[in-house]
Amino acid sequence: TDLAEAIVGADIFLGLSVAGALKPEMVETMAENPLIFALANPTPEILPDEALAVRPDAILATGRSDYPNQVNNVLCFPYLFRGALDAGASEINEEMKKACVFAIAELAKIEVTSEVRAAYGDEQLSFGREYLIPKPFDRRLILKIAPAVAKAAMESGIASRPIVDFDAYQEQLKRFVYRSGGIMKPVFATACQSPQRVVYAEGENLRILQAIQEVVSERLARPILVGRPEVIEERIKRLGLRIKPEQDFEIINPESDPRYLEYWRALHGLMERRGVSPEEARTLTRTSNTVIAALTLKLGYADAMLCGMEGRFNAHLRYLLDIIGRAPGVSRCATVSALMLEAGTFFICDTHVIPNPTAEQVAEIAILCAEEVQRFGIRPRVALLSYSNFGTSDLDSPVKMQVARKLIRERAPDLEVEGEMHADSALSEEIRSSLFPNSLLEGQANLLVMPNLDAANITFNMFKVLGQGVSCGPIMVGLSGSAHVLTPAISVRGLLNMTAVASAKARS
Repeated sequence: TDLAEAIVGADIFLGLSVAGALKPEMVETMAENPLIFALANPTPEILPDEALAVRPDAILATGRSDYPNQVNNVLCFPYLFRGALDAGASEINEEMKKACVFAIAELAKIEVTSEVRAAYGDEQLSFGREYLIPKPFDRRLILKIAPAVAKAAMESGIASRPIVDFDAYQEQLKRFVYRSGGIMKPVFATACQSPQRVVYAEGENLRILQAIQEVVSERLARPILVGRPEVIEERIKRLGLRIKPEQDFEIINPESDPRYLEYWRALHGLMERRGVSPEEARTLTRTSNTVIAALTLKLGYADAMLCGMEGRFNAHLRYLLDIIGRAPGVSRCATVSALMLEAGTFFICDTHVIPNPTAEQVAEIAILCAEEVQRFGIRPRVALLSYSNFGTSDLDSPVKMQVARKLIRERAPDLEVEGEMHADSALSEEIRSSLFPNSLLEGQANLLVMPNLDAANITFNMFKVLGQGVSCGPIMVGLSGSAHVLTPAISVRGLLNMTAVASAKARS
């Protein structure tokens, strides 16, 4: 029997032979919705265009990257071996291979990440005829396949090092995927213990929606989205996400929320002596998503908020200051941004708010930001930076940092702080010891307090690019609630990290 006879009525063609072995007229005789895996390389048994011309209902996969559904061993081999080695498997058996296949199939049905979506442009990337197989660059493959393979090795009795705690194993694997995973672990753990209600001002934003899927999957928070329900639902469908309104998250519709009267009256009460009329309060409560989110937090309908995906940072901050206000005893709000580099994790402040802080404000910023560093499970080592090194200049900026150090020592005597000093002195104990042997700072500083906004913002963005750093922030300090203004360039992973920060801060 030749191929032309054998393929009549067939549901599946699986080829690993030669180019052109499968003819269009053969494809015509196959069963309904035929599955064709034409895997000959570099040219498949039949090109997808040829097959679809005669059978538009055909579902195709090839070994080529220029067509949908690329079958590539990079999808499984590295992660199959990872799971086998981690479990100490004596061989790779059929059970482990099946576990690998089912893990890949499961991932194909889950929404793709923003990184994969960006890499493949306009391609349709939700489960269906043209997306049966995950993309080779999906970094979640290791998180799905390795644990499944390890578990199969254990269940089939060939694992010499059984994995006891799969949650801990999953966390170890995440370090291969997310560079921020290690530093964020304490924050995620705190957030997951008691997920808080986090309201997102730009609830229709595509990256926000992708992040919400991960927030819900990891049980980091209970999301509340400000936006039009029909727009949110249409975009969820377009992105191929699994989240469902009211089941996984709440929606506040700016056009028809039942709390509208309560909200605008509360806003007017807060702002009536600052020039805001009842009419303006009504308008703002309908048109400004940041105002709506801030009022949701202020009135106790949420525990934390995130805004800033659209518009200017200072415009959002002004609403937060007007509605949420500063914490008792705080004179100015500020921000601290975390930067994860090869050399370590560093926190830089103030990267976004105060242009030229006074010595009093520098001291306040340093103490507030040190509290945030502790939330990451890190002991803060504070360096007050300057172009002067331990008194080599008596001009205004170095003197300001010297005074700030004295104030910090008075107000937070247990805080490890030193300065004013050069950046290299802060980062190298050897350099610092040669210049100032009696320094109160041990090891490498991890909280770098800059003399002004220019220095902080430039340093942060420069090292983020040149050092290929992963950032978290900006984290707002000094407000009376857990509210944070993001930057429009933030990634989906960055949104997930900031959700954890906001939720953990609200909980504490």
